[in-house]
Amino acid sequence: MSLLIGSFTIGLILALLALGLFISFRIFNFPDITAEGSFTFGAATGASLIVAGMNPLLASAAAFFAGLTAGSVTGIIHTRFNINPLLAGILVMTALYSINLHVMGKSNIPLLNVTTIFTWVDNFSVWISGAGSRTNVLGWDVAMKDIWLLLFCLMGILIFCILLWWFFKTNLGTAMRATGDNDQMIRALGVNTKAMIITGVALSNGFVALAGAMLAQFQGFADVQMGIGMMVWGLASVIIGEAIINDHSLGFVIAGAVFGSVLFRLLVAIVLRWGLNPNDLKIITAMFVFIALILPGLMQNRKKYTFKKKIHA
Repeated sequence: MSLLIGSFTIGLILALLALGLFISFRIFNFPDITAEGSFTFGAATGASLIVAGMNPLLASAAAFFAGLTAGSVTGIIHTRFNINPLLAGILVMTALYSINLHVMGKSNIPLLNVTTIFTWVDNFSVWISGAGSRTNVLGWDVAMKDIWLLLFCLMGILIFCILLWWFFKTNLGTAMRATGDNDQMIRALGVNTKAMIITGVALSNGFVALAGAMLAQFQGFADVQMGIGMMVWGLASVIIGEAIINDHSLGFVIAGAVFGSVLFRLLVAIVLRWGLNPNDLKIITAMFVFIALILPGLMQNRKKYTFKKKIHA
């Protein structure tokens, strides 16, 4: 049960990553591979500042703004220099590897002996429930600390989802969505579409970097390699959520990204629990993404076949 709760918690943390990629891929149709570098950039920035003695909340905010900066550079390279968005992301991601090493000063920063946001949650659980307290959940013995961590992440991601939903209902958010849907139409209305793309890609990478900072604090370390494969993870989360919820309204799509992130993490945890070699994890991840990509088409074909069968009957 602890494995299940831990998977839920990590899935909720990485939902920030899914929300970030939802903005770039679904709102703007922008294949932004910068995410793999900005995820580590957020972790490196947050971890370095926390080790230096900064308040964890301020360090996490700084990580978010670090991601905004990385995304802005990608957007500027694409819009101002007419570079293909995929190539622009590769350029920034490549540069971020060296930048992350300079920020961290080494390849790995441990956070076990410093105060993080999750240290506060642990202290709160001790204050409320007592040290080492446990409870029964569906017949399983679970530490109260894990329950409080899960509730904290659930409340946090719920707040972010509400804020994101509200933002895309504002004039600026509506203009950004319109830019992704029909840039010629919104340009004719006097909107600077280049500025919208830069803002959207920046916001996307801000969420991704914040996810990196939060995951580093949860795991107790930041590593220069921790961003590898995270873009695929986020994409899989968005696609799985869309395939399962199958509702394209804004609120349901945002909720689907979160649900997909949690479900994807659970699938990975289950496969590892069955004895999968950790070296094969990337292969399994690729298989999950492949299934998620073809699943909507298979479901649509099945509906068409059922419909035709009813007509002929």
